[in-house]
Amino acid sequence: MASLHLTDLTPFLPKSHATRRPSRFIIPRASSSSSSSSSPSTNSIAKTRRQFVAETAATVAAVVPLALSSLEKEAKADEFPQLSEWERVYLPIDPGVVLLDIGFVPDDPKHGFLLGTRQTILETKDGGNTWVLLSIPSAEDEDFNYRFNSISFMGKEGWIVGKPAILLYTSDAGESWERIPLSAQLPGDMVYIKATGEKSAEMVTDQGAIYVTSNRGYNWKAAVQETVSATLNRTVSSGISGASYYTGTFNTVNRSPDGRYVAVSSRGNFYLTWEPGQLFWQPHNRAVARRIQNMGWRADGGLWLLVRGGGLYLSKGTGITEDFEEVPVQSRGFGLLDVGFRSKEEGWAAGGSGVLLKTTNGGKNWARDKAADDIAANLYSVKFLNDGKGFVLGNDGVLLRYVS
Repeated sequence: MASLHLTDLTPFLPKSHATRRPSRFIIPRASSSSSSSSSPSTNSIAKTRRQFVAETAATVAAVVPLALSSLEKEAKADEFPQLSEWERVYLPIDPGVVLLDIGFVPDDPKHGFLLGTRQTILETKDGGNTWVLLSIPSAEDEDFNYRFNSISFMGKEGWIVGKPAILLYTSDAGESWERIPLSAQLPGDMVYIKATGEKSAEMVTDQGAIYVTSNRGYNWKAAVQETVSATLNRTVSSGISGASYYTGTFNTVNRSPDGRYVAVSSRGNFYLTWEPGQLFWQPHNRAVARRIQNMGWRADGGLWLLVRGGGLYLSKGTGITEDFEEVPVQSRGFGLLDVGFRSKEEGWAAGGSGVLLKTTNGGKNWARDKAADDIAANLYSVKFLNDGKGFVLGNDGVLLRYVS
């Protein structure tokens, strides 16, 4: 394949162009049998009553703040319920931020970064319990509000890509970040990056361009010869429904551990796959009636497929195929948005209005985690970095951490 700098992108250009009330304090009244006439004990009784009232008032003043504090804690717990296997992590960001990706430094598993919209980058050094908001000068030189889409580490080297086109690189585990220049003619927006080795990475745009670098991003080599639009428009008789005169972009793209990709078209009417060595993306008709929402890879090498409206399908066998079968799920009518597998047997699916489902048999059966039903957020992404470390990312700054 030809080696090119990102200023030379000719191969990708088309040829033709509930709260509890505080405890009630009841003050006992004096017995009504006492007469109104004066007696030797009247003054002492009155004094005793005054003392009682004063002491009670002092007790109320001391206890009520404690009761209110307890109520505040209960209200907080009601607002963000404790989940069975997940805990809510509170972030120092605006409520409107949508979280998009998360990554940790392999040499320091407690050190990680969290990306989102509104130029959001957060850092943790305790495994994700607490986060601090970062400011990266190299990403603030221009008057842009970046959307950071993807992050990946190998060793101490890390990469971040975002929109508008921005590429950040670190060689010291994120202590400092360097901005790598990119061509304004880059086809599409960068949506994914994967660190593949020393000074090496693989980058994907939403128009299907795939680039690889082996010199920390100074030069890039095209892994496919043309964008998806060019491939489909060139192959008018491809037999793919909705493919002719295709000018859209990817809705989602996911990479397997061995380097294969599956992507869903922007309208969800078909999907595409790519394997290392192929010169073009391979389009596939969807095997289901409803439009596709997202697709990705199971831990056993097979595919999962989500359709709009909450349906979930699993491919038969492993590898790339068009043969899928539906799996019954309880999504409460909300759409499922992503699936992530912790192991070959255990996986989680997330979706709109706090939908969270779990499987313990490789996806054959799913049970709803009802504790998550009260989370007022859409859960967009499920990320398992290893068997014991997983996160669910959502809108309004919602982050769930796997604790089981």
